[in-house]
Amino acid sequence: MTNILITGSLGQIGAELVDKFREKYGADHVIATDIKQQPHDTHSQGPYEYLNVLDKDRFTELIVNYEIDWLVHNASVLSATGERNPKLALDVNIRGFENAIELAKQYNLRILSPSSIAAFGPTTPKINTPDFTIMRPTTIYGVSKVYIELLGEYYHQKWDVDFRSLRYPGIISWKSPPGGGTTDYAVEIFHEALKNKQYTSFLDRNTILPMMHIDDCLLGTVQLMEANDAIFTQRTFNLAAVSFSPQELAVEIQKHIPDFEITYEPDYRQEIAKTWPESIDDSEARKQWNWQHQYDLSNLVIDMFHNLSDKLGIPFQSMATH
Repeated sequence: MTNILITGSLGQIGAELVDKFREKYGADHVIATDIKQQPHDTHSQGPYEYLNVLDKDRFTELIVNYEIDWLVHNASVLSATGERNPKLALDVNIRGFENAIELAKQYNLRILSPSSIAAFGPTTPKINTPDFTIMRPTTIYGVSKVYIELLGEYYHQKWDVDFRSLRYPGIISWKSPPGGGTTDYAVEIFHEALKNKQYTSFLDRNTILPMMHIDDCLLGTVQLMEANDAIFTQRTFNLAAVSFSPQELAVEIQKHIPDFEITYEPDYRQEIAKTWPESIDDSEARKQWNWQHQYDLSNLVIDMFHNLSDKLGIPFQSMATH
């Protein structure tokens, strides 16, 4: 049976990825790790271990003790947080990955470490950005993601390490709070719509970015991890679903909550978002391992409201007409 270790398992994606893999492979075969002590209400159905990814000895100990086969390296400082603390982002995102990829080589692990649309930059084509293009990011987060992609590919070419990566768009989830990213508004807006029927966006109304429901993100991640890499022509893939602006999202929300209001006060995150693509071309993922997203904007909004209202205990009655 496959044994999987997941770093950054208390993050927005890691937390739900642990649950997804445990459903498929059994709770005892998925080891959740993070730099915090285990919260009482999180990952209680299977192993949880404290791990600072900069501590290579501890990293090695867990891989050996749990006889790990697959490593999902999610530990990362996100874009907005990284700009406030570049040194921390360098340490966690780059040094942490160097430990992870070296251990994957040493112990013959399959390793997936996500990349991001932040790996692109202002000189990248903004519409239907392809897998292979100009990559000149302007954030430390983006720089670290380009480094991960290239170092992972180098380890594959040099030592046949089974490295895989996905360029995630903005991820929208009702289960986990946002974690310091530039696309966080697309999660925050649902909380505020339910609580206060108003939201102040930190991005401009017309800033279009690629986005994805968390269930699609989990589906794509599991599919890539399980795919036979003999068919791959590359190690990093774009992953896409929908693209929209804050204004377009607000209009969709107003179909359900007509008196919802949005205002715009762009901050430093607007400058980051301006450097990212509006849409990305993921045709290679669809062709090489049959990727297909499930959620469009309409379904995403409905799912967020129904699940988030239950979680927050706030009654929700859609006013949308059908």
